[in-house]
Amino acid sequence: MTEMRDALAERARALAVNREPFVRATVVRAQHPTSARAGDTGLLLADGTLEGFVGGACVEASVREYGLKSLAAHEPLLLRVVAGEPSQVREEGAVQVSNPCLSGGAVEIFLEPSVPAPRVLVIGTTPVAQALVALGRPLGLEMHRTVGADALPRTDDAALIVASHGRDEEPVLEAALNAEVPYIALVASQARGAAVLASLNVTEEQRALVHSPAGLQLGARSPAEIALSILAQLVAERAKWPAAQAPSPDTVPVVVDPVCGMSVTLGDSTPRAPHDGETVYFCSESCRRSFLADPVRYVVAT
Repeated sequence: MTEMRDALAERARALAVNREPFVRATVVRAQHPTSARAGDTGLLLADGTLEGFVGGACVEASVREYGLKSLAAHEPLLLRVVAGEPSQVREEGAVQVSNPCLSGGAVEIFLEPSVPAPRVLVIGTTPVAQALVALGRPLGLEMHRTVGADALPRTDDAALIVASHGRDEEPVLEAALNAEVPYIALVASQARGAAVLASLNVTEEQRALVHSPAGLQLGARSPAEIALSILAQLVAERAKWPAAQAPSPDTVPVVVDPVCGMSVTLGDSTPRAPHDGETVYFCSESCRRSFLADPVRYVVAT
């Protein structure tokens, strides 16, 4: 067990470094005859892959469903799985699900989502650029400062702020616009900013997306005040994004296993079988085999 925990801890560190979202699932309480034990751990990836061990296939199906919902909501959840006919009871921060294929007992699993911090690319070595990095980190932003020649804006960046005072501004602004970075700002006077934007090889619609002069009009003077006004504008803009940027927990695709009646989250690793031109999904290979042995029985039952 120690070796598995160490391997999962290393895997979690690698996922975090690569900015890949995941859910850490930890068994906090188990009642016999469930196969899980307190301390068992698993990692649920965004595609539904579950690494490690938190119980048998029936428990895994519930962990997959509610783990992906926890990841979409960016909120931890205590999941309690008990034996019984399919049902769920929700309360704040917790949910209890009855699982018809659980062989007795109960298991409680803490689902803790790990979502990469929003990445903000700051261009320049100026005092404003340095102040942006210093003030952005306490806000939970992952701040990366570099020079324009080395900047590589990415589609998953939350923001790009150019504070290089005339150095390598155009190429990085064009790259950020083409990567569709949600918030792009240029630290410049109104006149110089307009000239820089006019020189960009982009459409008028793209050009209008650049915030210049950058920041809210707070009467900022010092580098720290200017950085504060820019980050305040970024926070205000981000408040408009969630509905479009993050999936709702209610959009996690779920179907019903025709054999046991369990809810099953759809993903690349979900057991499935073709039937009458459609795809039927299952919570486990056991249910899949039962269906294939007598599909008419289960199709009629549904």
